[in-house]
Amino acid sequence: MEALDWLLDSDPAIRWQAMRDLTDAPPEAAAAERARVPREGVGAAILAGQGSDGAWHRPDAPDWLPTLFTCLLLRATGVDPAEPVVDAAMTRLNAGFRWDESFGAKPFFDGEVEPCINGGTLALGAYFGRPSESLAHRLVGDQLADGGWNCDAPTSTCSSFHSTICVLEGLLEYERAVGSTAAIATARRRGEAYLLERGLFRRRSTGEVASPAFLTFAFPPRYEYDVLRALDYFRAAGVEPDPRMRDALQIVERRRQADGRWLLDRTHDEALAVPLGESLGEPSRWNTLRALRVLEWYGASSELTR
Repeated sequence: MEALDWLLDSDPAIRWQAMRDLTDAPPEAAAAERARVPREGVGAAILAGQGSDGAWHRPDAPDWLPTLFTCLLLRATGVDPAEPVVDAAMTRLNAGFRWDESFGAKPFFDGEVEPCINGGTLALGAYFGRPSESLAHRLVGDQLADGGWNCDAPTSTCSSFHSTICVLEGLLEYERAVGSTAAIATARRRGEAYLLERGLFRRRSTGEVASPAFLTFAFPPRYEYDVLRALDYFRAAGVEPDPRMRDALQIVERRRQADGRWLLDRTHDEALAVPLGESLGEPSRWNTLRALRVLEWYGASSELTR
């Protein structure tokens, strides 16, 4: 089976995005498929798994972990936030969930203190119709001198790839929801420059690979960085392809299997309240979807290895 056919023969969450990003399907056909997400497959399972208190639970984890990362998976499905069942779930979440007392016992979409967590929280609030202006401004204020973010600040004055991608995703979603400001646009450009100056995976000081894990692809990523996640961010942000992305794009191309699919190299499903439905070392529809649309965005993949 061709990789695209494999994606189209799958969960509505993946199928509708493949139709939108990788085919010439009419927009109304993709929209009809998207409408199935809250009623079938992983999207429906996530919504059905919400507790009466608004949170998602696992017996082996504090509530914030499955709540945050299960909601991020729901966002990844591309479910329509205007669907009544989705809006009702987000209303329950914000009414019932509170961050720990040490973080001010704030409602979910107001966030806590760490940029990596707050980036994801901002993205969720913005996507699901509850953008937090105060949280966006806090993240702009948390930006370090080198252009990125780090959850260990102020102890560390050097940014982290991990924290930076989380914040960039959050700021992008916030801009989409409410429009941009000069401060937010500048912060996002500086964060993008932080990644590009490092070729998306190298140490700026030495040019060495910053972490071997950056060259393998995780889904869901939780708070962790890799080059596929970074490239999918740049695609979503509408950034023009940049020569400094070339090495990262070649890594994506080289990890394509002979059957045209990509494997699930790593996963952080221990934080999910629902089964992911994919296995380590096996072909991954989520990674294949993201890799194919990144290559589609950049241009003909055959040109990358010349």
